[in-house]
Amino acid sequence: MTPELTVLTLSALLQVVTFALYAIPANRELGPGYTMSARDREPSKGLSDKTARLGRTMDNTFEALILFGIAVTVVQLSGQNTGYTALLSWIFLIARIGYIPAYYFGLRPGRSLIWAVGFVATVLMLIAALF
Repeated sequence: MTPELTVLTLSALLQVVTFALYAIPANRELGPGYTMSARDREPSKGLSDKTARLGRTMDNTFEALILFGIAVTVVQLSGQNTGYTALLSWIFLIARIGYIPAYYFGLRPGRSLIWAVGFVATVLMLIAALF
């Protein structure tokens, strides 16, 4: 497996961890009556700030994973794998790992800077695949 595919797999597993980090406290806070319902109504109580942040982190990670998955696919299918694209992949993963606690603890502007590092790494992978 290429480094890019390895990182994509690890990133997908990180998404599973992110989901669990959000789902466990969200289920505790909202209760099974709401979380197991069809959710046709708003919950009777809201999430704590940190649990809500974990939910937004999970959503953001899905969005980042889509673009990163496209970048890895393009690099793989075009045979443009290089040490550079491998490095960019690892930078993306490290940034996504750092993003979770940065968002959870409300670090500003650190969270946005960490997000930008992962985003730029992904964009650079896409550009690298063109050349």
